[in-house]
Amino acid sequence: MTDRRVRDRGRRTAGALLAGLLLLSGCADPDDTAAPEATARAVRAALERRAAAVLDHDPDGYLAVTDPRATALRAAQRRELANLADVPLASWTYRLRGVTGRGADRAVADVQLRYRIEGYDAAPVLDDRVLDLRRDRADGRWYISGDRPANGDGGAQLWQQGDVRVVSGSRSLVLGVGRTEQELRGIARTADRAVPAVSGAWPERWAGRVVVLVPRTVEDMARLLGSSTDDYRGIAAVTTGRTGGTGRNPADRVIVNPQAYGTLGTFGQRVVLTHETTHVATRARTSAATPTWLSEGFADWAAYRAEDRSAARIAPELADAVRRGDLPAELPADEDFGFAGDPARLARAYEGGWAACALIADHWGEAELIAFYRAVGGHPGRDGAVERAMGEVLDTTPREFTARWREYLRTRLGRTPAP
Repeated sequence: MTDRRVRDRGRRTAGALLAGLLLLSGCADPDDTAAPEATARAVRAALERRAAAVLDHDPDGYLAVTDPRATALRAAQRRELANLADVPLASWTYRLRGVTGRGADRAVADVQLRYRIEGYDAAPVLDDRVLDLRRDRADGRWYISGDRPANGDGGAQLWQQGDVRVVSGSRSLVLGVGRTEQELRGIARTADRAVPAVSGAWPERWAGRVVVLVPRTVEDMARLLGSSTDDYRGIAAVTTGRTGGTGRNPADRVIVNPQAYGTLGTFGQRVVLTHETTHVATRARTSAATPTWLSEGFADWAAYRAEDRSAARIAPELADAVRRGDLPAELPADEDFGFAGDPARLARAYEGGWAACALIADHWGEAELIAFYRAVGGHPGRDGAVERAMGEVLDTTPREFTARWREYLRTRLGRTPAP
């Protein structure tokens, strides 16, 4: 995380989803396609049985609703239930959102899986699937014949990628596939240290715990996020979760790229996980009104707050630019934070966001930085959010703040470091 290309960022809504679901017990005459309510009732009942089978770790019950002719699907679902065995589930439910007929013997169901991990998730993780259903004319029963992501992004749950190893820390739960227990315990120790560091920087009440997922490869990480592998090759970790304070947000997950994370030293790993845990803590106060420079800059400020590092070492790319006379004219724009762009530009964007938050903490105070973050996130939309919060909390304007920020960069980063 000292190399910003080897850092995580980003806030993506979890694209990870689970396979498998339901049975429509003979709910209508085989030639009757005009019984949507009967079909929906049968689906809901089957989903309840399916959920019970997951919580009971009952393979026969889990597979009872899958098309007997779908050999590959049945094998995959059996593996998934076995892979899930050690994950401490607090709840597992399904919500049927619609069933569409496709003739006398075919239908498609829109289903949402909701699950929580015991001791960690106050709100459920939401996973959307589209299920293809086939009715067997011999027994009149409906079976799952296909299962795919609702949004078509190819997202997957960690247990679809292999047997999940579970390591519990004092303030963390680490779930890994294809990683050694020693590696996962090291991540848990670092996450355990990150949690109190975040609580020291963010005074609001939050869960005080974090769930970390460690897939086998960066390719598997991209599949969890439903995105391109190239977006994450140099990124050490990312945080998933929906922003905003509605109280109904899915739980956050920190997802580690084992290749990039493994290249970091102890300090870099600590900064990365503290940064990501900050996103978990501030999620309810982060909204569409929050510019990326503020959300990422605050997470960096929290990660470096208690570390003994000079500004030039925290922001080396920006320091080099300032020393050669390339002082940025404006605060970083959202598009400057794109993972797939120029690594140097990405680094300067993160460093510029950190410097803006460090300026507020140094000049106005840490309490005002917290208040500013809250005020921006609480605005009804992006337009005017920063301007209003700067006026009400900092008694300044964006123009005046930008001028002060540029001077802050010149003063803190413009000097040539001692040899």
